[in-house]
Amino acid sequence: VVLVDGKSVDDSVSVARQCRPDIKIVHQLGKGKGDALLAGFGACTGEIIVMIDGDGSTDGGEIIRFVGALVAGADFAKGSRFASGGGSDDITPGRRLGNRVLSGMVNLVFGTQYTDLCYGYNAFWARVLPALSLDCNGFEIETVMNIRAARATLRIQEVPSHERPRMHGESNLRVVADGWRILKVIVAEAFDSRRRRGRRSAAPEFEAGPAAIAGPAMAGAAEV
Repeated sequence: VVLVDGKSVDDSVSVARQCRPDIKIVHQLGKGKGDALLAGFGACTGEIIVMIDGDGSTDGGEIIRFVGALVAGADFAKGSRFASGGGSDDITPGRRLGNRVLSGMVNLVFGTQYTDLCYGYNAFWARVLPALSLDCNGFEIETVMNIRAARATLRIQEVPSHERPRMHGESNLRVVADGWRILKVIVAEAFDSRRRRGRRSAAPEFEAGPAAIAGPAMAGAAEV
């Protein structure tokens, strides 16, 4: 178990060590949820990485569902509060509406069928982390992961999850400000996808032959 500590002042580290003496503590140097997750990913050594919030809102007992989806063939197991069997005791009407609108935009632009875009309970095989190419520091990290998993043509399986009220502390989420950041990320990823398609269509065509066949195959293997 890896705990990323963002300069907490509530004895999180000492309590975690009392509960699990073998826990690995990573002290976050930067700021933001995305930055914390990247620090945690860097400390993981297992074949499967599970993202889970430390405020008690996510149930660790559900991990078996996520791992089961991966073992059954998925590359990325995406938690959803709005899939059949999921739910939330914490989300506000404003956040629910914003999530629905943003999920609809991503589904329309990227051809996905996500029911929950902005949820932090996810799991994936460690080997696919390079394909996600994560490079953001804030709450938009989950949106970036979901979009890039789709763009990388990973096998994605939504897993129903129930979000409970947080046990301690207050959320740092700012509905309007962070919603705007997520919207800008969606637009940026959409334009990046168009640029990539444009470069591929503009690439010169090669005559069929052993070298032309082997080249794309090797490049595809490297990307996967």
